[in-house]
Amino acid sequence: MDSAIEQARINPVNEITAKTDTRDILQNAHKQGQIRDFEDVFIVDIDSHHNETESWRELLEYIEDDVLRWQARDHLVNRTGSPPYGINGEHALRYQDCGGRIIHQGLRGEEVKETDVHRDVVLAQRAYQSMMVDYTVVFPTPMLNLGTHPQFNMEATLGTAYNRWFTERILAADDKLGSMIYLPFNDVEEAIKTVEEFGDNPNVVGFMITSVRFKPVHHNRYMKLYSMIEETGKPLGFHAGYHWNDEWMTQINRFGAMHALSFTWCNVVHMTNWVWNGMCEKFPKLKVIWIESGLAWVPWLMQRLDHTYLMRTSEAPLLKKVPSEYMRGMYYTSQPLETDHPKAVDLTFEMIDAPNTLMYASDWPHWDFDAPSVIWDLPFLNEGAKRNILGLTAANIFNLNVPESKRGLATAAE
Repeated sequence: MDSAIEQARINPVNEITAKTDTRDILQNAHKQGQIRDFEDVFIVDIDSHHNETESWRELLEYIEDDVLRWQARDHLVNRTGSPPYGINGEHALRYQDCGGRIIHQGLRGEEVKETDVHRDVVLAQRAYQSMMVDYTVVFPTPMLNLGTHPQFNMEATLGTAYNRWFTERILAADDKLGSMIYLPFNDVEEAIKTVEEFGDNPNVVGFMITSVRFKPVHHNRYMKLYSMIEETGKPLGFHAGYHWNDEWMTQINRFGAMHALSFTWCNVVHMTNWVWNGMCEKFPKLKVIWIESGLAWVPWLMQRLDHTYLMRTSEAPLLKKVPSEYMRGMYYTSQPLETDHPKAVDLTFEMIDAPNTLMYASDWPHWDFDAPSVIWDLPFLNEGAKRNILGLTAANIFNLNVPESKRGLATAAE
């Protein structure tokens, strides 16, 4: 067991507040890992988050534009509200904490006494040590909505500043942390520059498009970008999110209902465009990952697209097989894993070839996070499949070193 966990103060948690220690919140997750002998299992968390706005004072110093940097500094001094300068606010954030009852993810005010490493690093370490995770892929949180920013230049300006700050101050401090770096997708030239700048960074394990945006991913303007990412050998991820201001979602009157649909809908649209327009044929070596939209939508979309394609094959001339076969060859993250209908989960895993395509994700510290036990406890998986999903598939995609003692029976996965 990690010494940091052994020495941690583990107290019964009666109420989680903004100041509750991560290790206290995750004490049950840690116990679950001990019971299941996770010390011998290689675990990779494909989707963890930190709240970058808590370090906004540092991040804004990486903004290249002198005027915007000055305005951002001034806003911190004379701030009259939130979010901080530059971030486009999403009014759903007012509802996500359920009227203040789910508070930890909104403001992480827990005490951090360590001074030799950045506070954001310490918080990430407390989480991955508690869940017995060997490697964590970390994403931003408020910035996932930058793709809908009304000021065109702001996504590239803030995205680039964030990428530089994050790689220099956070990722470089811990070799168990990595990221699929933010692509300012609305500005293809800036996205290309991002790949050129960070493609060789060892802490950048891939590239991420925030799915909350209205851009056709199959447009010719993006072909050079995809080709460059394919040449790096690193994967491209589509990270879902919610957007209550979307015209479809504005019809919904409750946060939970909007959240359930919005996280799925944005990836449904991008996946449909990606497959139908033959992107898998154009870039056969590009590994594509669909992140934080769960799995329940995938079988539905497979059936829907296959049915329509077989009646109108002329409209998808680049395809050499049915859409579901291309979708079966892509990768998915588990969170949030919809386990309420066991037979449906079993069939979903079969349809996506989960032992070879699915990767565990926690989505910590968000309110609906999943501990690694959510995968290990699935009764229809053999041990090899569980080990693949929990970490070995990710190790292959991200080129991570796996100790021999943690490989287990992965080769027996079926």
